[in-house]
Amino acid sequence: MSGPEDAILDGARPPAETLSLFGHDAALDFLGRAYQSGKSHHAILIEGPEGIGKATLAFRFANHVLAHPDAQSAPDVIAPPDPDSTHFRQVASGASHNLIHLTRPFDEKAGRFKSAITVDEVRRVGRFFGQTSGSDNWRIVIVDTADDLNRNAANAILKMLEEPPKRAMFLVLSHAPGKLLPTIRSRCLPLPLRPLSDPDLEKALKALGFEVSPESRSALFAQAGGSVSEALKLVNYGGLEILNAFESVLSQAPGGQQRQDLIKLAEALSAKGSDTIFAFFADNFIRRIEADARAAALNGDLPAGARMSELSSALKERIDTSVAYNLDRKQIVMNAVESYLFG
Repeated sequence: MSGPEDAILDGARPPAETLSLFGHDAALDFLGRAYQSGKSHHAILIEGPEGIGKATLAFRFANHVLAHPDAQSAPDVIAPPDPDSTHFRQVASGASHNLIHLTRPFDEKAGRFKSAITVDEVRRVGRFFGQTSGSDNWRIVIVDTADDLNRNAANAILKMLEEPPKRAMFLVLSHAPGKLLPTIRSRCLPLPLRPLSDPDLEKALKALGFEVSPESRSALFAQAGGSVSEALKLVNYGGLEILNAFESVLSQAPGGQQRQDLIKLAEALSAKGSDTIFAFFADNFIRRIEADARAAALNGDLPAGARMSELSSALKERIDTSVAYNLDRKQIVMNAVESYLFG
């Protein structure tokens, strides 16, 4: 990884630069009407699975507010931003004096993004408000995502949410709002977004220049789960092939061939430059284990449910450790899959 821009998936566009948004008309209508009424909440928690357009929605709304700082004279319809406008160009380039995009910082020494948003990053928000304290403009903070805040950073954000500066707006994104501090959730107005429908997902992919072939359509949409980022990982990073290889390993009888195929899978997931596909596989594997745990519990097999829950927790911990310390992932994959297969 060479810099922060590498956080954007191949084929995707940074949300700040994206003009197209699909599947969230109702949310846009709500935000437009609420803002025009002058009663828009100072902190909005935009919830939903990863890759469905939460950040794009936040930037769309932020551009609307910056383009129409007087709420009562603003249109109640949030139109796509004007790419030629000064505020859009400033927001897209990260040079806006009225908006700060809070994300995990890039570690130049390690050559990768840090695993969390730190309190030092949140202090940037405090300086942002201090430097613009005499301004009558809106000052917008996009927290992307609140799931990435470490405990100190979360507490620092909480203080700002409890005592927001004048004409400050927080757009807080979360893939898993149930895991946030209850006090953060209580200070925000929840705005849940749904995964994209198949037609909207196809439109979003076409806007990025991808045509979905008829032969791959069913498998792609089934695995993507209404997420553009998941679809891109399936198409551009070999995700479909990885999942098919994994299913093949699971379906084989124990023995030499199964182990050989598992080794090939583990090597592919630990190869140089495989960060994105490794994370994709790990997320899918963990979801599968968690689904098995729920199914076992519902069927009354509590020991199996407990074992699957423990395996899920252990795998998450191993993955976090491997990312933090740049450990070899091959053995992590081997051990996790064998634990899943053989207990």
